[in-house]
Amino acid sequence: MRIMGLDFGSKTVGVAISDPLLITAQGIEIIRRKEENKLRRTLARIEELIEEYQVGEIVLGLPKNMNDTLGVRAELTMEFKDKLERRTGLPVHTWDERLTTVAADKTMIEAGIRRENRKEFVDKIAAVLILQGFLDCAGQGEK
Repeated sequence: MRIMGLDFGSKTVGVAISDPLLITAQGIEIIRRKEENKLRRTLARIEELIEEYQVGEIVLGLPKNMNDTLGVRAELTMEFKDKLERRTGLPVHTWDERLTTVAADKTMIEAGIRRENRKEFVDKIAAVLILQGFLDCAGQGEK
């Protein structure tokens, strides 16, 4: 069994998958959509990846505000969580994703990725950071 990590954005979903031992996270793709409310194809692609990678759980980044409140983006994420649970039948955990996009951007800067190319990778790297944080915490018995 593997765990899938998702970074849900207004027009993209970054996807990461754990290794079978649940130690490391690897980014696999960014699912793109033309309109924010159009989720049918996004959910279908997630289902395909769940089957392909034998996923048993999902971790979904929850974009909390810096003061720990939930804003509009977090509310949309919780609606997406409900859709994922209904459609896949898998447990979906939320994970505080504050500053993951900042960390992803910093990682790309350190890797020498040019500014104009960073947008192409940021969601996938953010998904990796979300999933890796969850895996690290779960490995310490704090799931």
